[in-house]
Amino acid sequence: MWGLHYNINRGFVNGIIIIISTDIFIFSIQGNEMNIKEAKEVIISLGKPSKMPCPSYSTPAKLCVTGSRLRKVKGSTCHKCYAMRGNYLYPNVSSGLQKRFDAFKNPRFVEAMTLMIKAYASSHFRWFDSGDLADMEALEKIVEVCQNTPKIKHWLPTREVKIVSDYLKKKKFPENLLVRISAPMIDGKPLKFDYTSTVHHKESPIGHDCPSRFQENKCMDCRACWDRKVKNVSYHKH
Repeated sequence: MWGLHYNINRGFVNGIIIIISTDIFIFSIQGNEMNIKEAKEVIISLGKPSKMPCPSYSTPAKLCVTGSRLRKVKGSTCHKCYAMRGNYLYPNVSSGLQKRFDAFKNPRFVEAMTLMIKAYASSHFRWFDSGDLADMEALEKIVEVCQNTPKIKHWLPTREVKIVSDYLKKKKFPENLLVRISAPMIDGKPLKFDYTSTVHHKESPIGHDCPSRFQENKCMDCRACWDRKVKNVSYHKH
């Protein structure tokens, strides 16, 4: 911090800059930037799904707002959700997912995520390989993280149409954040958004056909989900 005054005396005391004048007293703590250990205390860790070419951030699928309703609907893209079985159910995994969900309410979430992404992501990042947006606050914090990491391409798949719609009424997403709205039903049409995704089973894929099923269930060199030239990505039903 600094101030303009005709009579300013400045000194350092235990790493704290003290600026004193006849009518101002300003101080700022130096060297208080977050480190990796402190960042992990806030967000726990980043994920590294075997399919993905990059780190990710996940929360409990059981807490998905729209997804929790769709799981009860046969034929929906959330029916028999992959994130509600297998490794996701182990106590240590489940506990970590919950802590990551709770981390969005931490006042230092943006700072922690920014640091972790800068440290562990080289070019791409995925939000929510499990889980989804909980509220507008979560989306706004994600946007801020993306703004803090302009060299990283972020992909955010979501079914929370209202949250995204309400945000876009007032603001635009940063260029390095691509939000894809997921269709609710298998073999359904893309919803009316700029960037979308669908799931095909009996019908032909719409737009870009995700190639992962042909390459050991991995992205390999495909980056279509992050690509603004790709309007819709169609995933084959698991």
